[in-house]
Amino acid sequence: MAITAAGTGTGTGTALRDPPQIHRFPQTKYIDAVRWLPQLSAFDRFTVLSLFDSDSNTPSLEIHSLNPQSQTLTLTPQSTFSPPSRISSLKTSQTPTHKPLIAASTFSGSLHLLFANAVDASLESECSVPAKELHVGAVSCVDVKDGGAECVTVGEDGRVNLVGVTGSGLSCRRVFDSDGLVSYTTAKWASPVEFATGGYGFSLQWWDQRKPGGAVSQFKGNWTQGTTSGIVHSIDIHPSRKHTCLAGGSLGTVFAWDLRWQQQPIILSGIGAGDAAIPSACESEVWEVQYDCYTKSTNMGNISSSRILPAIICSEDGILAVVEQDEEPIELLAEPCAINSFDIDRENPSDMICSLEWESIAILTRP
Repeated sequence: MAITAAGTGTGTGTALRDPPQIHRFPQTKYIDAVRWLPQLSAFDRFTVLSLFDSDSNTPSLEIHSLNPQSQTLTLTPQSTFSPPSRISSLKTSQTPTHKPLIAASTFSGSLHLLFANAVDASLESECSVPAKELHVGAVSCVDVKDGGAECVTVGEDGRVNLVGVTGSGLSCRRVFDSDGLVSYTTAKWASPVEFATGGYGFSLQWWDQRKPGGAVSQFKGNWTQGTTSGIVHSIDIHPSRKHTCLAGGSLGTVFAWDLRWQQQPIILSGIGAGDAAIPSACESEVWEVQYDCYTKSTNMGNISSSRILPAIICSEDGILAVVEQDEEPIELLAEPCAINSFDIDRENPSDMICSLEWESIAILTRP
């Protein structure tokens, strides 16, 4: 079920022949992150927003309903949760009992797992880990295992934790603690027992719970010709190609790390492109990167396990774009402000939602 609306974005980069249809929803608060809630039925659509009211210094998490059947598309608040501090990372998933799960971490160091009603998306229950139990300072990132109720959390304090839902509440286990010698900024599950993390210096780490004691593989960004001060802000792993980790970070950099060729990055955008042979999608921080299961590769004759599948990025300089190996980036949206998060609807991958820094939400439907 696609969302349709009038209007298109503007930009100066390579554009789609048929641009996406766009709806914009002004908000009265700063939007830190947006996520689709796993679809509950064929007729109901819900989004999750993490918001911050700078006037009152008040954070909130809200579930909004979306009614694609009406002539005027609207976002209607359904339920609200008040975290103890501003939300630092937001993820959604579906539990084995088919209840939507929302994982929200905060800058004060707490973690909150919220379970939504499978019919109306109202919040039914919450399990929390208070501040300072998981991390010293902010939780940089939380990620939820697909189809499960287990989270990995990382922080700039160098700690890596696993948090699982049990019958009596939550179980917490520290996987690693670098005592601040290494900082982690993002994390992503790769399989039921493996996950990846990213951090400073364009570094990536691969973890396997069957091999405790630390990361089993590491990638250091010494390929950037001395520009190793960059940060990996976001990583993604395709379910059918868990050997490849996609990363986005500073200076418009998007690259892939293939575990089979561990110290030879595959550059999709940004620095490390030699004589500018690789086009850049943007020139600023890449805040989020996700594999795109909607865009078909332009090089259909070379879809091998070594070729990186198309991905989407959003950036500090207001770009939402499709990036693909050895191809020109395709702009979906160009804004005069930062696009700090986005999400692709798993059930309807033509539909995307993104948050604009200037207190607005955009929903795009690709043709």
